[in-house]
Amino acid sequence: MAKRKPTKPTAAPDTAPVKLLSGGNPQIAKADGDAPVQAYIAAMPDWKSAVGKRLDALIETAVPGVFKAVKWNTPFYGVDGRSWFLGFHCFTKYVKVAFLFGAKLRPLPPVASKDPNARYLHVHEDGDLDEEQFAAWVKQAAALPGWVP
Repeated sequence: MAKRKPTKPTAAPDTAPVKLLSGGNPQIAKADGDAPVQAYIAAMPDWKSAVGKRLDALIETAVPGVFKAVKWNTPFYGVDGRSWFLGFHCFTKYVKVAFLFGAKLRPLPPVASKDPNARYLHVHEDGDLDEEQFAAWVKQAAALPGWVP
């Protein structure tokens, strides 16, 4: 009988350090639910984690029962498990909120996209965010048919 080589112990997934990709975007495994989104937010570097917590709370308040998932190292929010209306992502100098059908929102979110349907909002370190307007956009976006990958 051949001897087995001892295996190296591995850290539990929830205790392993999170790799930060370009711009400080956390690399979080693709999964549905609040837990992976909270893991992503906790791993956001520096001031970006506070922005992530604030965005998440505002989205939850605007859309009770919102469905959450992490896909492609990005937290997504939807009205069910298949249809998504918003995601956010870390960049070096800001957190980019993507309204997937933001071109239909009024007023338009401020940043255009190469995708004619999408619009963006950049939240910078100063934390300047019109929470009332953001909540209005989230409610509008959630009421639209969402993106289905």
